[in-house]
Amino acid sequence: MTSSAIRPGHTFGFILVPGFALMSYASATEPLRAANLLAGQELFRWQTFSIDGGPVASSSGASVPCAKLTAEGALPHFMFVCAGGTPDAWHMPKLTAALRRLARRGDMLGGISGGPYLLAEAGLLDGRDFTIHWEHAAALIEAFPHLQPRQARFVMDGNRITCGGGVAPLDMMHAIIAERMGEAFARRVSDWYLHTAVAPSAAPQRAVIAERYNVNHPVLLNVLEKMEATIESPLTRRAMAAFAGISDRHLDRLFNAHMNTHYRDIYRAIRLAHARRLMQQSPLSLAEIAYATGFSSAAHFSRAFSEHYGHPPSKERRRPGL
Repeated sequence: MTSSAIRPGHTFGFILVPGFALMSYASATEPLRAANLLAGQELFRWQTFSIDGGPVASSSGASVPCAKLTAEGALPHFMFVCAGGTPDAWHMPKLTAALRRLARRGDMLGGISGGPYLLAEAGLLDGRDFTIHWEHAAALIEAFPHLQPRQARFVMDGNRITCGGGVAPLDMMHAIIAERMGEAFARRVSDWYLHTAVAPSAAPQRAVIAERYNVNHPVLLNVLEKMEATIESPLTRRAMAAFAGISDRHLDRLFNAHMNTHYRDIYRAIRLAHARRLMQQSPLSLAEIAYATGFSSAAHFSRAFSEHYGHPPSKERRRPGL
């Protein structure tokens, strides 16, 4: 991102999609307010927009007043799309058309949380480095197979800025404010919110595997990482043991001793968790999700899912997400 991207008195626009995550929106806008307060002058301005100009309700039910997003008049040249929930609620042709118009003007466009999905739908992330909240990544890859999001907190690529959401916009805005006002001033803004551990853009969105699975054995960490990378085509127990450089019996002993579970059970749980996200986040059929998670048939997948979660996969449709 070059220094010319941000100018004195720069105005940011936030296009809110119903069900957007309030935390993500606040994490992006509050640093701008604090920067103005600490500087004693208006360094940044921001506006909120919706397609129809009405207030937009967040996932928590709180509403934010918005102006109508139109092609006429002066608009911010730095626009973020803030979306939450599930992709089946994000098909908004008017918003897609508006984003394409903004792109033709050469504006800086960004997406927060699920926002990058709408940029992808508008064809504005082709050939770009980008990220999206990890919960939406599987659905985006299934919908747009030619795109591959990076699991980073935020990514800046020319006039596209994408952010995983949650509290990651605090890190993103720190970088933007530092570009305009210098690192020392940006640190004052971050300290204002007790945000003492500012993460770099490439920092992971999720806890590392050791923390997520509460295990530190190096062989098991390699195996668990391989499991997450081979969901669609799961390896056999013997193939996984060969990958780890141990016998299949020793592989079983490691899982029993360090995780109190069986190799097969943890592998299946990882695949079913991915399938659950696809049920919630994508329009894929049951058979397509079964195939995408390494099950031999929709019936096999449905039985495994019901046994693991206590209800059929169909009950996961249209549940609220982030």
